[in-house]
Amino acid sequence: MQTLLAGLAVSMSDFKNNPAKVLREADKRPVAVLSHNKPAFYMVDPEVFEALLDELDEVRLAPIIKQREARGKFVKVNLKDL
Repeated sequence: MQTLLAGLAVSMSDFKNNPAKVLREADKRPVAVLSHNKPAFYMVDPEVFEALLDELDEVRLAPIIKQREARGKFVKVNLKDL
């Protein structure tokens, strides 16, 4: 059985019947929507989704930043000039 990565779960048919109710009851918590007792997808609050994307960007950029820092060439800039 797959691990559920959300504290709440709902069947696909219950979700289809009343998605607004599921959203309301979730109260910004992630919800696993199940198909045949397996997660089909996760419903997350827009703020959580945005935070996940920001974190993913940071993970992707970290190696590039380290590589550029290793070169030792820096250009000083003023944020007001950007």
